[in-house]
Amino acid sequence: MKVTNLKQVRELYIIIFLLLGFIASCQKSDKSKLTFYTIAYSSVKTGNIEIYSGSVKGKSTIKSTNENGGYVAWSPDGKQFAFYGKYDDKKTWSIHTMNIDGTNRKRMTHAKNKWDNAPDWSPDGKKIVFAREYKDSEGVWHPEIWIMNSDGSKQTQIKSLKGSNPYFTPDGRIVFSREFEDKSSAISIADIDGKNIIQLTHNNAKEWHPEVSPDGDQIAFMSNRDGNFEVYVMNIDGSNQKRLTYNDVDDWYPSWSPDGSQLIFSTATGEGREDRTIYIMNKDGSSIRKIIAHGSQAAWLKTIK
Repeated sequence: MKVTNLKQVRELYIIIFLLLGFIASCQKSDKSKLTFYTIAYSSVKTGNIEIYSGSVKGKSTIKSTNENGGYVAWSPDGKQFAFYGKYDDKKTWSIHTMNIDGTNRKRMTHAKNKWDNAPDWSPDGKKIVFAREYKDSEGVWHPEIWIMNSDGSKQTQIKSLKGSNPYFTPDGRIVFSREFEDKSSAISIADIDGKNIIQLTHNNAKEWHPEVSPDGDQIAFMSNRDGNFEVYVMNIDGSNQKRLTYNDVDDWYPSWSPDGSQLIFSTATGEGREDRTIYIMNKDGSSIRKIIAHGSQAAWLKTIK
């Protein structure tokens, strides 16, 4: 009888030991996966458009450059920004890159009297796609989409894509705002070489700034189809389009959280860019709250703690 009890006690200790090891392993694994979220955004608090970074709680804000620049895009490794800067009394806009601490600032494009803007990195970090707009000698605006290596070399126009706000999908395609002669635009998707263009929205409205969810299943964008600009979301094939915000003022620049559960966006709370405010909400449009005053064009990055 005593032998049996000792055997049972020994087996119980073994089970407890294994359970404790499993719990410790889980805690270690969970700790290694602990993340915090950082955003970059534009602000004109100093009088110039400058780039800042901070948390989604609106804390630990750090100014990353004191140069005129905006529309931030993070590199896939989180070590660099791409953005546009303005020259020639704001007549020339150029794409730049820099480290996230503001060092190693490089000017990539130099096309005079043209507006290069809205950069985005390819999933592998080797390419940057961007929009270019300019007015010809007859006063006609030309919306173009260009692509280059991330070091600024081999700048090439994707000639079949006429529009703005290009953004890479996880599988390497490009979603963009396709411009039409009547000044309307539609969210569209195409291969990186400009082939297989598919129009996803059909509203005779202005529809801009598409951003694809991290899993590649959805697109968030802004549209004035219902009067003023609001944030919308749809499936990657254009189905199931839903309006998420309902405001009397414009809502701009939606950006997905790294886990795809939330969106940040900017709201025009006044006349100028300095009067815009950054908000956060769940991906279904619920639980909207303010996070940063005097900010716009926010973009989200996940980093490992």
